[in-house]
Amino acid sequence: MAEEPPTKRKCLGVDCENDASSLQCPTCLKLGIKDSYFCSQDCFKKNWGTHKSMHKQENSILHHFIPPKVVSKPDPETGYYNPFPAFPYTGPLRPVYPLSEKRTIPKSIPHPDYAADGIPKAGRSLGRANKIEILDAKAQDGMRKVCRLAREVLDIAAAALRPGITTDEIDEIVHKACIERKSYPSPLNYNHFPKSVCTSVNEVICHGIPDKRVLLDGDIVNLDVTLYHEGYHGDLNETYYVGDRAKADPDTVRVTETARECLEEAIKLVKPGTLFREFGNAIEKHAKSRNCSVIRTYVGHGINTIFHCPPNIPHYAKNKAVGECKPGMTFTIEPMIALGKYRDVTWPDNWTSTTIDGKRTAQFEHTLLVTETGVEILTARTADSPGGPIPMPTAQNGEARA
Repeated sequence: MAEEPPTKRKCLGVDCENDASSLQCPTCLKLGIKDSYFCSQDCFKKNWGTHKSMHKQENSILHHFIPPKVVSKPDPETGYYNPFPAFPYTGPLRPVYPLSEKRTIPKSIPHPDYAADGIPKAGRSLGRANKIEILDAKAQDGMRKVCRLAREVLDIAAAALRPGITTDEIDEIVHKACIERKSYPSPLNYNHFPKSVCTSVNEVICHGIPDKRVLLDGDIVNLDVTLYHEGYHGDLNETYYVGDRAKADPDTVRVTETARECLEEAIKLVKPGTLFREFGNAIEKHAKSRNCSVIRTYVGHGINTIFHCPPNIPHYAKNKAVGECKPGMTFTIEPMIALGKYRDVTWPDNWTSTTIDGKRTAQFEHTLLVTETGVEILTARTADSPGGPIPMPTAQNGEARA
């Protein structure tokens, strides 16, 4: 079984070069702030004036949005480090930096409007703010093509998953597969996102940034792939089991398969005349039947020549989404399902979103086309797609565990 890269704990004292001892701040322990270690009692007292501000920060809602200023130093043996050592992580996962250099795309491949400066511009005029595009036959074919290519790229990345591979290596695989298909990886520099794919591990709900952490036997990871090809975006994601230990854990399987089924239940409703608000009712009903919750912060979205556009598709029940399905619309449904609470916390990288209680979460996504009679799943799995549903593991007494 692979292990995470070793990281030596450093004293949190300002300008202190010493390794930390087992001494932790007692107030941090009460507040649930982890990794608050100092080298000595004298060092702790010396830094108390600045350190105690962290306690006020923890009790303020703003601590979820203001990045800590403390950055740990690279381990001298590996070069790895946690860039946010003072952040109160909700679960065991930690970022492993440094990030690799920004990957480049040949100029011969068409770039979206945000590729250079990170700012998406299309569709932001007031006149288009709430307009839902109805695609003609040519545009629908453009969406079919990019979504087929996006499925190919996701399947290539999924086939490479194994204990010991890093999410940064997955990012490189996705990046190269996009280029081979003369496509731009849509996440790259979208609102300054630094990588070509989102890799969300265990308690990460979405928008995980690929880094140097290795995937372990027992992890689950969501791979969220979007391609920009010939003027159109195609978006999909799936959650995968890493190693046999993940498939043997009842709770891990329950949340993953529930998320898969929630998407399937919602897609059954897609047809002309269905209200956008109805998808959330079906998703939450199924999630609750499996004792899971539905993340509310993030929604499905319209997609075509624009990465994210109307309509918004909430995944929770009794939402107030306005509008209904009409032939020619293309949008995503992408429920995020959690074992525990539905609320979320964002890391100081301003992207990585995790469950507030550190419990696991899973997500699945398709890009859909509303047809005259129902729905076409543009990013549908193929017979050769890696992953796929598995049955719930059984306890030793032979009874299924919920």
